[in-house]
Amino acid sequence: MNKKVTVHNPYATGEYVVYPAHGVGKVADVSKQTIAGSELELLVVNFAKDKMTLRIPMAKAANSGLRKISTPETMADALNTLKGKAKIKKVMWSRRAQEYENKINSGNPIAIAEVVRDLHRNENLADQSYSERQIYEQALDRLSNEYAITENISAADATQKIIDILSKQ
Repeated sequence: MNKKVTVHNPYATGEYVVYPAHGVGKVADVSKQTIAGSELELLVVNFAKDKMTLRIPMAKAANSGLRKISTPETMADALNTLKGKAKIKKVMWSRRAQEYENKINSGNPIAIAEVVRDLHRNENLADQSYSERQIYEQALDRLSNEYAITENISAADATQKIIDILSKQ
């Protein structure tokens, strides 16, 4: 019993995409593979920074949260979020950390910008715990990688621009 599952592919080879749990990746290929008697069309996405390759069945790509890079307008909204006042809830750190992780893994640049804004500390304030710093750096990395692709600049330049926006607050 050989079933063929074919789904329309909205992603082009060489195009950058965002996978919520891993950040920005580049579509390397669309391949067909037979798994358990079914031929599946797989989207192959490379994450150069993590040296990782992900194969996502085309039928599941939309449900997995895979999306194209944000528009410049969405990225501008995310950067405007950075200019707001930090909103830190008065709940236990473990609960806040879980909320921050969920926002980062949502893949939504505005939610990620909220995490960056809320956890950003100026250099003269060294009151950040190790886990706080880890979450902050993960969010900053995700946001700056997508911003870099949107603006066609290096990730280091994107990170610097984000930090400059945060420092003005």
